[in-house]
Amino acid sequence: MRSIWRTLDQRLLRDVAAVAAGAAVSGASFGAISVAAGLPWWLPVVMSLLVFAGGSQFMAVGIVAAGGSPAAAVLAGLVLNARHLPFGLAVGDVLGRGLVARLVGSHLLIDETVAFALAQRDPARARAAYWSCGVALFGAWNASVVAGALAGQAIGDPAAFGLDAAFPAALLALTLPALKDRKTRHAALLGSAVALATTPFLPAGLPVLLALGGLVVAFSGKAVRA
Repeated sequence: MRSIWRTLDQRLLRDVAAVAAGAAVSGASFGAISVAAGLPWWLPVVMSLLVFAGGSQFMAVGIVAAGGSPAAAVLAGLVLNARHLPFGLAVGDVLGRGLVARLVGSHLLIDETVAFALAQRDPARARAAYWSCGVALFGAWNASVVAGALAGQAIGDPAAFGLDAAFPAALLALTLPALKDRKTRHAALLGSAVALATTPFLPAGLPVLLALGGLVVAFSGKAVRA
């Protein structure tokens, strides 16, 4: 493991620090809004330690806060994190060969760590980038969630500080890069239309799941053309 850290350079460390700072801001918002939504302060903390997936955490708490069932929140989070399956295949060699390294490395498998690893040409630098990014983000995210949860108890109404917009803003930020692809953009627009049309009539959480119909249409259309 020592040889991994020796391959780090100033540019990589600077990029990792910038991403970790952004994660800290999002983590603080997540902790504050979770508590303001009525959840006990320790719940977002435990969720961050055990799940460590910002997008699914925002979605799960947002669904529950809107009145949706925990089952719908968990299912939506699982669907959102399904992208980790190909991620694991892409960076499997980066994690290491030992069982402990693979278990810990799998827990740190998120969009940022995969992106940092795949951006490196040298296997040693890819491993260093993955682990440095993972450790930095895990620490920054969880520390800021604790701080945000404690602050959320004193804030009361998150809307007074504009924190109520953090949930949709964070989810939108996660989807923006993928919307550059035309097929993905069409699937997202169709899913959004389905969710908006069904929201007045269905319990919270179900419209989000029905929005996955956009993916079905996109993939089925691609299969037919193939």
